[in-house]
This record gives sequence, C-alpha cells and structure tokens, in this order.
Amino acid sequence: MTIRMEHANLHVRDFAGAVRFLRTAFPEFHVRSESVRDGLRWMHIGTDETYIALNETAHDGSDIKAPYDGKPGVNHLGYEVDDVDALQKRLAAAGFKDTTYPNSHPHRKRVYFYDADGNDWEFVQYFSDDPEERNDYALSDE
Repeated sequence: MTIRMEHANLHVRDFAGAVRFLRTAFPEFHVRSESVRDGLRWMHIGTDETYIALNETAHDGSDIKAPYDGKPGVNHLGYEVDDVDALQKRLAAAGFKDTTYPNSHPHRKRVYFYDADGNDWEFVQYFSDDPEERNDYALSDE
C-alpha cells in the first residue's frame, strides 16, 4: 500500500495571506475549488495530487495555539521540495518570517517559515535517495 498525505485542512484568519504564502512557497499550486460558506471563504489550493484546504475563521484569535508551546495540536507541516534555497529566497523576499534554527546534515537541508497566521512550515530538500542516509539523525545537529 502506498501512503502519502493527500491534503491538510487549516482554519486561517488571514485568508489572502495564507494563499499568498502557499503560492510563494509552491508556485505550481493552483486553486482547485473555492466558495463562500456561511459568509466565510473556503478553498482547496494545490496540485492535482495534493492540496491544502483553507477555511476562513471568524474566531478572534484570543486563544490561538503557538507552534511548539507544548499544547496538543500541530507544530508544523513539512514538505519535501526540489530546491530549498530558491524557496527560502522567495519566502524571505515576500516578507515571511524565517524561523529556521541551526541544522546541518550532509544528506538534507531544512528551512522553516511562519505563514501570515503564525503557523510554522518546514521545507526539506534531500541530497540522497538512500533512506538510511535521508533518515540518519546521528550525522546532524538536529
């Protein structure tokens, strides 16, 4: 059986900011479907194989979970990319906050960015097809 993430579903306050973040990170993403439901925007944005479902929220944000705050919930979403340096330059040039912490590994490079709502996203580029090298944690300061 092949397992892959087909989609993630997020509630966002800054809908336009979320779309801008995703289109900057993934220029190949297109809007698969969108509508307004109960006065709030909804969208599937991605490729034909994978997407992010965005749901606009009316929540005031007073009790938002912060990444890595120890509370249950998502800390970040991670995506494999072909050129992590180009992605990092695109997101930085668009004004998104780089949250990358020092990490060094001979077989992968990872960068992290906050989107417009403060969600953390990981992007990784692998330099090996060998699973033992890609998944080795002894060679890194991660």
